[in-house]
Amino acid sequence: MEADADAGLPDWARAWMCVTFTRGLGPEEVFARYGADPERARLLGWDEASDVPSGESGDGMVSLLRAGRIGEWGFCVEVDGGIGSEEESLAELSRGTETYSVATTEGIDVFQYWRDGERVEYFEPGMEHSRSEPLGPWWDRVEEALAAHEGEGAGMAPVVALVLDHLGITLDDAAPPGPGPA
Repeated sequence: MEADADAGLPDWARAWMCVTFTRGLGPEEVFARYGADPERARLLGWDEASDVPSGESGDGMVSLLRAGRIGEWGFCVEVDGGIGSEEESLAELSRGTETYSVATTEGIDVFQYWRDGERVEYFEPGMEHSRSEPLGPWWDRVEEALAAHEGEGAGMAPVVALVLDHLGITLDDAAPPGPGPA
């Protein structure tokens, strides 16, 4: 997937969502590192999952996680959730490997890159004061990708497309994330 202005952007990445990409993990390990409760989690198809409510419930936070693996990269997409942007989750996901996280929730857009349990880069696009030290290479790349789609209502989809291009994988609307636990 190309990251230029002519590239198609995945529609699933335009809405409130959080997506993580972790090298070397399969879906089961991704779910475990997210902290999914194996007693409550259940595998659902795409249509079934769209009917599951997410957010706060009497039993705590319910998040719809959709995971899979493409090549050497495990991914997890949360719609209307942000567990994959939390420090604890990202530290666990990246333990012994590396993880990219792109999130847009509650009016906050965030890009993060973690390696072996440590945050390497963090920022909210357009908010230079939010950049973590030491400054990494992703700020300029993310800003350019977003500027190329300014005014299109693309949300963080250009950033997801940029990360997908960097990783050399495709996760588009023709192949939405597969079944996962709710």
